Amino acid sequence: MTDESPASGRPRGLLPDLTPWRTSRDFRLMWTAGVITTFGSFLTLVALPVQLKELTGSAAAVGAIGAVELVPLIVFGLYGGALADAMDRKLLINATEAAQGLLAAALLVNSLLPHPAVWLLYLVAALSSALTGLQRPALDAIVQRIVPRDQFAAAASLNALRYQVGAIAGPSLAGLVIAWAGTGWAYGADAVTFAVSVCLGLGLARSPAAHDAAPPSLRGIAEGARYAWSRKELLGTYVIDLAAMFFAYPAAIFPFLADDLHAPWSLGLMYAAGSVGSLLVSLTSGWAVRVHRHGLMVVLAATGWGAAMACTGLTGNIWLVLLCLAAAGGLDMISGIGRSTMWNQTIPDSLRGRLAGIELLSYAVGPQLGQVRSGAVAALASARTSVWSGGVACVAAVGLLAASLPALTRYDARRVPQAVPAADLSAAREAPAA
Repeated sequence: MTDESPASGRPRGLLPDLTPWRTSRDFRLMWTAGVITTFGSFLTLVALPVQLKELTGSAAAVGAIGAVELVPLIVFGLYGGALADAMDRKLLINATEAAQGLLAAALLVNSLLPHPAVWLLYLVAALSSALTGLQRPALDAIVQRIVPRDQFAAAASLNALRYQVGAIAGPSLAGLVIAWAGTGWAYGADAVTFAVSVCLGLGLARSPAAHDAAPPSLRGIAEGARYAWSRKELLGTYVIDLAAMFFAYPAAIFPFLADDLHAPWSLGLMYAAGSVGSLLVSLTSGWAVRVHRHGLMVVLAATGWGAAMACTGLTGNIWLVLLCLAAAGGLDMISGIGRSTMWNQTIPDSLRGRLAGIELLSYAVGPQLGQVRSGAVAALASARTSVWSGGVACVAAVGLLAASLPALTRYDARRVPQAVPAADLSAAREAPAA
């Protein structure tokens, strides 16, 4: 339980605020389903590059996963945001979850063949990316409807905790499963977790679109983009996270980094280390509800993420590498809590899905591009060079972007009493940045 102040009702200690879990049945269902499906997804996240490495032996081929996932994520992320504003969000979430389960089953079947097809791995990666683009905006947008505004920061922390529980257990177990039983078992377990998640998702209350919601269209997507551009503090959260992930997300080359460090046994721990750091932040996130300068929080955390990744590449000791990765994961989680809170505080429900589509591009496209960058640099130089150089570039990029978008560091939730109504879009666009 969280120690709460009688006067404010806000937690005084470090433990997470459990109010959204206690008061919202739909939040509990989404949280539980998320833990289960995240666990399975991380099994595949580890198994797919390992299988590609075994089949091709090429760092560039493994890094190319990010390239084939990129275009579907951009296109369907934007369209998924428009869909989330135009249809029942519960239906959209469950339909895409079921489709992801079918893709995991396809990977299982392919892994059982005498000669697994490399092209199928890329095809499934692309289709899974498209489904993520369709689903994620609805998952993000539905939070505004199932918890009240004063619980947004607590909900962001609990959702982060949910993600990290699966993100730690999944990669940790994946290393053992793949080593002892092969990638097929990882894919099969992933398919089962999607089935369980769908069953839980069916219990969610309907979340229909507004009666006057327009059908998905390029015009509607453009309206969301104009709103994002008009709010420079929001724009800052997008571009800083995009830069941080592009320059300093080396997950695709972890199999090669483990080999360089003569520690192939550490691969699963490398994938899990960042999540361990994130989990520690989530478990001590009671402080987050007392933060008001969320923009500054994002900038400082993103800078720390880059510095931690630079240290990861510069050290040759596997235990220090794991420690640096854990530190990076914790800093990334702090940034994520700040971004999520800002988004829910400032974006009206009528635009929430479309803006969630844009947010998806910032925090998901960056890692895809980052995999391509890290794979290419590792192929030209070495895995360690790829990691430390990306971390240094990240620190420099975040500093330049923060200086270019002062509205982000000046953001103060105490001066943002409610989301700007969609009807005020034109006025917001013409107003000077605050």
